[in-house]
Amino acid sequence: MGQQKLRAIDLCYAAMFVALTMIGANLTSLVPFLVVGGVPITLQTFFAILSGVVLGSRLGAISMTVYTFVGLVGAPVFAGFSGGPRTILSPTFGFILSFILLSYIAGKIVEKSNKKLYSYIIAALIGMIINYIFGTNWMYFAYKIWAEAPEGFTYKIAWVWMLAPLPKDTILSIFAGVMAYRLHKTVRLKRVHTANQQKSA
Repeated sequence: MGQQKLRAIDLCYAAMFVALTMIGANLTSLVPFLVVGGVPITLQTFFAILSGVVLGSRLGAISMTVYTFVGLVGAPVFAGFSGGPRTILSPTFGFILSFILLSYIAGKIVEKSNKKLYSYIIAALIGMIINYIFGTNWMYFAYKIWAEAPEGFTYKIAWVWMLAPLPKDTILSIFAGVMAYRLHKTVRLKRVHTANQQKSA
């Protein structure tokens, strides 16, 4: 019974992060000028990182896999309320695909850490770095191989474009680490308090 309840809770948490990532993806629909060099400046990365450091490697990766799958089957959950199989050909699809990997690795780092604040922040920042490396390289090769590249587009320019969202993503990644640390600390304190109450009874 307890196992079934845990599974139900896990599914709810995963679904919550799917919804949050969808909301974070569509800020550019409300604020159109948040697009630099064809790269939407969104909160997707923030919620993807948060899914790993809060839910853990396995459940975080599952939530991001579900988010990606839901978008690929046609639901408008990606930036600009887009979706569908053709999204794979988008130069920015690598950023979405990286959410699964970064969520898993960020979660794994926290799981293997000493649970100090800096561990959460490091995990979140590494998640952001994975997103940038995977997404920017995908974007570069997409423009060079199958998408129509802007005039004078080079590998250096691809990385220059990423300077615009970098400060925002760095701050939000640190914030995600702090949030996860405080959340986990609160949960641990509640468990200790509950255990002490049960012993007293």
